[in-house]
Amino acid sequence: MGLCNSKPSPNPCTLASPVPDTRIADVRANDNSIPPKDVPKSDLAAGNGGENHNEEEKEKLERMRNVKPNEAAILEGSEAEVTGLDKSFGFSKHFGSKYELGDEVGRGHFGYTCQAKFKKGDLKGQQVAVKVIPKVKMTTAIAIEDVRREVKILRALTGHNNLVQFYDAYEDHDNVYIVMELCEGGELLDRILSRGGKYTEDDAKAVLIQILNVVAFCHLQGVVHRDLKPENFLFTSKDENSLLKAIDFGLSDFVRPDERLNDIVGSAYYVAPEVLHRSYGIEADVWSIADPSFDEVPWPSLSFEAKDFVKRLLNKDQRKRLTAAQALCHPWIRSSNEVKVPLDILIFKLMKAYMRSSSLRKAALRVCIRCCSPMR
Repeated sequence: MGLCNSKPSPNPCTLASPVPDTRIADVRANDNSIPPKDVPKSDLAAGNGGENHNEEEKEKLERMRNVKPNEAAILEGSEAEVTGLDKSFGFSKHFGSKYELGDEVGRGHFGYTCQAKFKKGDLKGQQVAVKVIPKVKMTTAIAIEDVRREVKILRALTGHNNLVQFYDAYEDHDNVYIVMELCEGGELLDRILSRGGKYTEDDAKAVLIQILNVVAFCHLQGVVHRDLKPENFLFTSKDENSLLKAIDFGLSDFVRPDERLNDIVGSAYYVAPEVLHRSYGIEADVWSIADPSFDEVPWPSLSFEAKDFVKRLLNKDQRKRLTAAQALCHPWIRSSNEVKVPLDILIFKLMKAYMRSSSLRKAALRVCIRCCSPMR
């Protein structure tokens, strides 16, 4: 994802360029392959004040937006049913007694999402969203484990305002049902399109603060999302100042601070370069938040702080890339009064490195700390 235009001015900048949901799922491609430079990759994209966005460009964005989800998906394996797989998850089997399933509101490669409502209790009548995953689609042990992991991650990630609320998971003979909060404000991508793809810097900043906060929280819990894009952020309501919620943890995974993942997953237009080289961690999420096309295009209308912010998120060396928490400390972001910086996962990495240090190194570090203390 990315950024936008200059300081508050009459000329808003481009915040996003919608793209088809080209999802990669462990593609056995050349490890050194890099997406073509002419592939559009923007998300919250910067521009030149919106002056060059003519009607033809807007129509192109709309056509790209209308590509069906996962239409261009690259997926390994066969859809043929594999016998002998244990598709019992141990989830509650009382979905039908608690919820009344309603209309379908979305569909993906492995399942679909419906509205539903509580049948009884204190929440009777309250609307929820239900992700329905047919068991017939679970044709491999890996696919079954992916569903288990998604539910486990949703259960682990609770208590953050910018995370979709998870209620429970159910199953029957045919399906798995994941019950979550219903967000009725639409996708971030749709909100961007409704503005003609144009945001002021301040508006972009308000969106990015929410995204960075929730991503920093996920990383602190040891979770890497791996599919961050505008379609995977929903507004809770149509209100202009509505909360933004991260959704779709189907490609997410647990990761230790120093662990490197090697499976190629994500959406092609937002995937970090190190993912294609099969050696990445939580830093890949930060790349996806920014807009890769900023590396190539001039953006004179952006403020100096905004340009520096984007460059630091799009550092091709993942070791030098800002963490989500560090990004919230950047001067461009800190100029907003709404920023609350969470604990950085980097602290845990440093603590782990300290614990592994020799006794001599630990003693030397303690001396350095005492010498550098402002109390002295």
